[in-house]
Amino acid sequence: MLNLGDVFPNFTADTSDGEITLYDFLGDSWGLLFSHPADFTPVCSTEIGRASTLYPEFEKRNVKMLALSCDDVQSHKDWIKDIQFYCKEDFKFPFPIISDAKRELAVKFGMLDPEEKDAEGMPLTARAAFVIGPDKKMKLAILYPATTGRSFEEILRVIDSLQLTEAKPVATPADWKPGKSCMIIPTLSDEEAKKQFPDHEVHKVPSGKNYLRTTTLP
Repeated sequence: MLNLGDVFPNFTADTSDGEITLYDFLGDSWGLLFSHPADFTPVCSTEIGRASTLYPEFEKRNVKMLALSCDDVQSHKDWIKDIQFYCKEDFKFPFPIISDAKRELAVKFGMLDPEEKDAEGMPLTARAAFVIGPDKKMKLAILYPATTGRSFEEILRVIDSLQLTEAKPVATPADWKPGKSCMIIPTLSDEEAKKQFPDHEVHKVPSGKNYLRTTTLP
């Protein structure tokens, strides 16, 4: 099982766009690898459809997208046609879908959902989402059961936070969205906080500790 900050292993796999190697595919970009239980299933279709319509937003953030499902390449290609029809979108499908018919990658990356099984009794792939940084380290891991669809708006929100907090000594509070106030990290001294964020606010609390410091960034 991978932990946050671990280097995400490189791999080569067949996809709906041909064979890819992860590191070559990502280059210097961020990456989103997200898995699905199976092709031609209802929740997966809505997820793949939503992810494809949001592709321009991920592209703006220099994030390359890569899906995975435990079916073969031809099945993926046929499924994509259904997704485009259902979503009423007439576009070139924007990202590859990995074929993981033997569930090798699902097992390697801890994606299996033991509570949900296919007709043969095999565990389905869970809805995992991994964000990989340009340094090839895992920045985010989210695991949903097969029965629950993901919010790709939330994944975009987290990517915004990851990219901001890598660039600035801040953290993002609960329900943060771009343009809202951030928290200055505790390890930044008061003197340094004044230099870097001259307009920041220190919130007074009963303890008298000045740890709640907020600033607004573009």
